[in-house]
Amino acid sequence: MTLAKYIIIFLIINFGALAIGTLLMNDGPQTNWYVNLNKAPWTPPGWVFGVAWTTIMICFSVYMVYLYKLLPSKNVLFLFGIQFVFNVIWNYIFFNQHMIGLGLIVIMILTLLVATFLFSYQKTMKIKSALILPYFIWLCIATSLNAYILIYN
Repeated sequence: MTLAKYIIIFLIINFGALAIGTLLMNDGPQTNWYVNLNKAPWTPPGWVFGVAWTTIMICFSVYMVYLYKLLPSKNVLFLFGIQFVFNVIWNYIFFNQHMIGLGLIVIMILTLLVATFLFSYQKTMKIKSALILPYFIWLCIATSLNAYILIYN
């Protein structure tokens, strides 16, 4: 399979995760529950989330293609699958069910999963590891936002 076909497959899967997560949010950021929470002073404006996730999923898709081409193993796909599940379920747990504490645990696990990609495959991926940095950095920020909400609400 060509590089372009792999990129398209991973883009579909990753943007599919965003779509599923959005559906499970139940209007999350627009609900009275979320609007009335004490949020961290560093919470970005709403439009930043769309730009960030679009950039993240494009970069992560390209990262996954190169990783899978270099290490076509079930372990890589298994780790990717677990990341997919935790990425999707955080939206449901946090926004739909308002379970802030469990949401924090889920997003911390997700951050650790992405860190596993970053650090475990850094020698293999070399400079291409930079493609997963936006995801890792964003999750660190998102984890801090979730923690702030847990502490101050």
